Amino acid sequence: MKIKFRCFPELEPHLPKPQPAKRSSPDWLKTMPLTAWANDFEEEVKTVKGCPPVIDAMTHGFMLPLACDLHVDRGRFEWHWEGLPDDLPPHVPRSPIHFHVAEQVEGSPLFKPGWIPVKFRNLWAAEPEDGWSILYTHPMNRLDLPYRTITGLVDNDRYHDVFTHIPAVWTDSDFVGTLPAGTPIAQAIPIRRETLEMETAPMTPAELDVFLEATRSINENPGEYKRLYRVAR
Repeated sequence: MKIKFRCFPELEPHLPKPQPAKRSSPDWLKTMPLTAWANDFEEEVKTVKGCPPVIDAMTHGFMLPLACDLHVDRGRFEWHWEGLPDDLPPHVPRSPIHFHVAEQVEGSPLFKPGWIPVKFRNLWAAEPEDGWSILYTHPMNRLDLPYRTITGLVDNDRYHDVFTHIPAVWTDSDFVGTLPAGTPIAQAIPIRRETLEMETAPMTPAELDVFLEATRSINENPGEYKRLYRVAR
């Protein structure tokens, strides 16, 4: 399944491009060891770096990038987007970020004194194949980022002639520093639109036998999920 990303021609030389999420692993994940000493158990244990479901979630889909360097000083936002043409067409954003008012999230867990509702400018229009939507969400397990992207599902196979901007809440009111251009503002995950059905029932005797044997084998053989069940990506 192929997704097309398109931007204004005048901005193309100045914009970081969306990247497959597998190319956007954070530095902390790259340097994290696969095992760590657990004092309570007095033995080596695997870290989340050795957990395939965690890694597969973090490397699934695409990362949308921050358009340019964003300088932040305890709630004050500044940017200097060098090299932009002076004659950009109307309605072309000239800033990497916009703002909401706090009342738009009041009454939800996204509202807290000191938190600032923002909207990241996503300057790449996404177009998946027919029948696919895109789930925009906070980059998986990226609690190190000073904001929380608000999750939304967009039918971009139809809504692809304009940009899908990215709402978020700036949660670190004490943050001082610069987010460099290319910082992931959202993880974009294609979702096929289809009717879902659900069934609940107790395990049959045969299913219970399989469950017990699989559980025993997984517990006794570290890495069995990756060897026998995980689909290569």
